[in-house]
Amino acid sequence: MQTTKEIYTYEIIMKEHSALIQKAAECLARTFIGVDVTGKWVQEPMVGVLDIGYEDFYNFTKDYLDSIIEQGYCVVAQDVDRNVVGVLAGDTNAPEIIGEDVFEGSFYDMNVILRVLEDVSKRFMEDYEKRNGKEIQDGELLHLFMLGVIAENDRHEIIQQLGNRLLTKASSQGLKAIIGEATNPKSISVMEKYHDMEKYIDLEGNYIVHKYQSNSKLNRIPANVADGTYIIIKEL
Repeated sequence: MQTTKEIYTYEIIMKEHSALIQKAAECLARTFIGVDVTGKWVQEPMVGVLDIGYEDFYNFTKDYLDSIIEQGYCVVAQDVDRNVVGVLAGDTNAPEIIGEDVFEGSFYDMNVILRVLEDVSKRFMEDYEKRNGKEIQDGELLHLFMLGVIAENDRHEIIQQLGNRLLTKASSQGLKAIIGEATNPKSISVMEKYHDMEKYIDLEGNYIVHKYQSNSKLNRIPANVADGTYIIIKEL
């Protein structure tokens, strides 16, 4: 019996695509907060154990997309009904370490995630700059920040196609590498399998990782679900 393969279209969205930006933010927020995929609950591990609600996370995501959309590194997958069912969003900004709590009220727990990301980013920057003898500049690296897929079918195909669009563009524009913070083993495995990304190894031969068990806010994440946030990389 022949199965019908879903047909998806892919598009890099720009500032004038306001409706698509909103749909992309909704798709990413739903993915991170949690989505039911054929009866299995899938969510980002840190968001799962912290007190973070959909509306706050949607606003955060929408603000991020609005701030980076003109760089041209946000790609969406749409189904035949023009629903956004997958998003990969990144930016070419040099990593920035704020070093203090920036979120308040009902979104306060997002500070925990920010500190994890800043911890691994700071260690990566120091090692990468030592290795290359200079500071990271804007436009040098593509930072893949958010990946979300709410489609029930062909999820890995969507991830592969989304990544292909951005990696091809980054390569054509002369960027040196693609980096990301992978917060769980599934993220690492799909990026390894489909985009040849791998865990970054520093000059001492160690992975750059923030272990959840050593974090008082995140040590409730079961070790068999995820052990930490890793920097992953692909040189171009």
